[in-house]
Order: sequence, then structure tokens, then C-alpha cells
Amino acid sequence: MSIRCLAVDDEQHALDIISRYVEKIPNLELVAATTDAIEAFQLVQKEPIDLVFLDVHMPEITGIQFLKLLGGRTKVILCTAYPEYALEGYDLDIVDYLLKPMRFERFLKAVQKAQTLLEAEEQPKTASTSATSFLDDYIFVKTETKGKLLKVVLSEIRYVEGLGNYVSIFTDDKRIVTLLTIKELEERLPKPYFLRVHKSYIVALGKIQGIDGNQIMVAEGHIPLGDTYREAFFNGLQQKIVASKK
Repeated sequence: MSIRCLAVDDEQHALDIISRYVEKIPNLELVAATTDAIEAFQLVQKEPIDLVFLDVHMPEITGIQFLKLLGGRTKVILCTAYPEYALEGYDLDIVDYLLKPMRFERFLKAVQKAQTLLEAEEQPKTASTSATSFLDDYIFVKTETKGKLLKVVLSEIRYVEGLGNYVSIFTDDKRIVTLLTIKELEERLPKPYFLRVHKSYIVALGKIQGIDGNQIMVAEGHIPLGDTYREAFFNGLQQKIVASKK
């Protein structure tokens, strides 16, 4: 999906960096980059803006005040040199918090999180085509070989196992080990097709062969179902369970 974004920072140098990073990401469209928070707020009210890159320390209106004025109208990624504002930002439902100086890799990760949230919000609008889109969707992950990326088709994933800072992705025909945490991958995999069922496991609902108590049966064996995730798991399966009403 195309993401229309806005950069707001009182330092031109910071805006130049964001503009340069945005140019590297094909699905980002920079509508404007401004040092004037009031101008930015007026623009958000007039234009369809999906994502705002927002500094915290600005004259006239601070980033936190700006956030409160937005009232959830658009997604926001805070960009600042002051980590003490992170907690307050998350309380106001920001997507991510980037510390200056920003690295492109970290910037890209934040954008991917925003894209996942925006796509999830679009799902009700595209319900008729969501299944087809899922079957065609894929991600690229880093392998243990430096500089090598491997394509993973989402419809081929059976389950994911977390191994600290690594995850193993088990597909229909192979196992892929990549440098990611299970939480990071969970945020990129679309719901309701994938659900976290344990602190160390994510499972593709369509690949489940059965459920036995606290064990989920897949082709390779059994995956544990954690108590913390049990309710959400069965809620996700609700429409697929056929049971007697007696």
C-alpha cells in the first residue's frame, strides 16, 4: 500500500535525513517536510496523511502536545534525541520511537510496523480480496549468510519457533533461521492467519491438524498452547469450531 507521510522537526538537518530515507522506500510518499508544527497540524486536517514523523522538542507546540491534538487521526513515529519521552509517547499510541541520530535500518523497521497497522485497518474494506492477497503475499528475511535475503511465502509457513534473538520459520518444505525476535515477526505476520500461541511459538491457523488439551498438532508434531494465549487462540478459531448446542 502507498503511505502518505509528513515530517515535522524544527531542525532542517533532521528533515533532510528523513526525506532521504523516505526516498529509499518505494511505498512512502512524502507530502511535506516542515519546521512549523502549526502548519503541519493544519495540513493533517486538510490532507489525507497516513503517517507523521514527529520531533518532540519544537517551539510553539511540542511533539507531545501535537500528538494530543491529533487524537489518533493518523499514525505517528516520534523522532527525538530524548528517550525519556518514550513512555508518554506509547501511552498516546505512537507506532514507534526513533532516537537521533537515526539509522536507516531502524527507520525502515519503524515504517514496516506502521505499514502493518495501516494494512490491518484496511482489512475490513478489502474483505472480499483478503484471502487472495494473503495467498500471494510474502516477506524477505535475513539468513545466516551475510547480505543474503530469502523470500518466504506467507501461505507456506506452518509455524514459527522463537530462539532468543533468532526465529526458526518452518514452511511446507524447509526450515529458515533468521535474526529476528518472535515479537518482531509477530508484528509483521497478518492476523487472523497467524496467532501467537506460546511465548516461543506462532502458528498458521490453516496448518493446524488438531488440538489435544494444551497441545496443538502440526505436521512435525506438537506445539504447546500457553495459558496466556489460550483465550485469544480459541477466539481466533471460533468460526471454525463445529460443536453440538446440547
